[in-house]
Amino acid sequence: MKRKLGILLALPPSDPSATTVHGLAQAALDAGHEVYLYLIDEGVKNIHSPPYQQLATSGTKMFACAYGCQQHHVSTVDLDPSISLSGLVVLSGIIDACDPFLSFT
Repeated sequence: MKRKLGILLALPPSDPSATTVHGLAQAALDAGHEVYLYLIDEGVKNIHSPPYQQLATSGTKMFACAYGCQQHHVSTVDLDPSISLSGLVVLSGIIDACDPFLSFT
């Protein structure tokens, strides 16, 4: 049965949780599930890392907090078009639509 997995990541690429989230998302994609990933706070620093760009182009529905990008000086110029900049309303929708929803903060 196809499930919707939602993940919130608020940690930078240097944190071990960033690797864990990547692995979880990839495993869910490989199993045929839908994956929704929202990057917030320092998590927005992952949008330019190759593993996360690969997730976005492999079918993960990836969103980055526009305000977080501004606050952490993360450039959105030349951002991969498969990554959407958004606000917390999108995060609320992901939380409502996904089961399970996991948070890495």
